[in-house]
Amino acid sequence: MAEADEAASEERSPGDPSPEDDVEMTFFEHLTELRTRLIRALVGILPFFGVAWYFREQILEWLAIPWNRAAVTETIDTDVLWLWLTHPYPQSAEELQPVELHYTGPMDPFIVYLVMSAIVGLIIASPWVFWQIYGFVAPGLYRREKRLVFPFIGISTVFFLAGCYFGYALVLPLAYQTFLQFGGEVGSGAIVLTEIVTVDSYLSLTARLLVAFGVTFQVPVVIAFLSFAGLVNWKQLVKFGRWWLVISVVVAALLTPPDPGSQLMMAIPLNVLYWVSVVFAFLFGPKVVKPGDKTEEGFER
Repeated sequence: MAEADEAASEERSPGDPSPEDDVEMTFFEHLTELRTRLIRALVGILPFFGVAWYFREQILEWLAIPWNRAAVTETIDTDVLWLWLTHPYPQSAEELQPVELHYTGPMDPFIVYLVMSAIVGLIIASPWVFWQIYGFVAPGLYRREKRLVFPFIGISTVFFLAGCYFGYALVLPLAYQTFLQFGGEVGSGAIVLTEIVTVDSYLSLTARLLVAFGVTFQVPVVIAFLSFAGLVNWKQLVKFGRWWLVISVVVAALLTPPDPGSQLMMAIPLNVLYWVSVVFAFLFGPKVVKPGDKTEEGFER
């Protein structure tokens, strides 16, 4: 293998900008490779789907905890938020009271369990899915970029799960508790707004928010990768900061329910994570070289 790499390196001309291990493929060969990677990703998800299906009732109970906490909590303060964040599962019977989730069609419970198991299986199998994505794009990467991929797959998975946990433990119960405040008696009490929450609508919103926060927490991973690869530097990120503030607000408005609390709970982490990424880019990213300065190789940039 090493001899093949050396031979490939010798065949490359000094000014060739293509990756060292670049393999020329036709359009249909790319489609075939993409299909192969997709099939492998799906096959890798199936065992985890089976495990999630086996524990479907426990998973549904776990996913219903944010709604349960919102229903039994009258006021929210810092102590309550800290309890939710540090104890994702209720510690007492008072915190875990029965709540009703309705369904309107005979097949709804089956479909809900099916979709829920698929999503959970995808989340658990995400490292394998990321690996298949890497396998598809690897031929077009330089070797120095490939060396960054392996740690970033692990880090990306950790940050995705951290975002899901943040959304589950803190944002979901806060959002649902806010929505519940709009129910009850209206005006003189002649009208009463009563919630009838279906299990499919609840899980749909819950899954969307969990995935949204998981993706949100990928911001430092993506920016760090771009910085380590030499595509951006910390000065460029600082200049882009004002635009990122606007982008974060728009993203939060699109991905969260239309209440200010949920939107702030996404916009604030987006900005905090962005500026943390700027610090990492400053410490570990490429140094900013002024025009006319010489690099270590002695050439001007």
